[in-house]
Amino acid sequence: MIEKNVQTDFSAKVSEPVIGAGSYVHPLAAVIGNVILGKNVMVAPTACVRGDEGQPLHVGDDSNVQDGVVIHALETEQDGKPVEKNMTEVNGKKYAVYVGHRVSLAHQVQIHGPAVVMDDTFVGMKVLVFKSFVGKNCVIEPGVILMGVKIADGRFVPVGSVIKTQAEADALPVITADYPLKEMNKGVLHVNKALAKGYLAVK
Repeated sequence: MIEKNVQTDFSAKVSEPVIGAGSYVHPLAAVIGNVILGKNVMVAPTACVRGDEGQPLHVGDDSNVQDGVVIHALETEQDGKPVEKNMTEVNGKKYAVYVGHRVSLAHQVQIHGPAVVMDDTFVGMKVLVFKSFVGKNCVIEPGVILMGVKIADGRFVPVGSVIKTQAEADALPVITADYPLKEMNKGVLHVNKALAKGYLAVK
């Protein structure tokens, strides 16, 4: 389902999602309101990308939004005025949620804005990212909670970790050549790009 948001006191403008070339939104997924999907994005069944409160929501080229993923955000406008604390800036533009290029959001991930996940990062199953920034080339292992922190480029967050102070975030391990999930994202990206292409071909 792809549809416009409704007008409210925290969303004066009605927006329609922008879907890039080669991107596929499954009929059992919901993409609503002020959402920008880049090229070759796969949005799987039961995923929900809902840009009707905090907005805009951005998902970059070649990324995937897997089954049960929720992307949503706190309100970025109230009575016609911006709520700056609920926005984040990437490349000179403001977003409620920014997901970069070649990012995998695995099953049941929640990215709740204000939040950023930068390029080439893998976010594992049942992860929550809230009021946080995740750098490039990271691996967030399954079951992690990130709350109010900034994760540097090239780090991994061990399975089940709850990271809620910047000191904890700064102490996270660096991804090295022998890290077993180092190449995980490449395979996941390949599969989901092929799925998007295949589903579009049989529409």
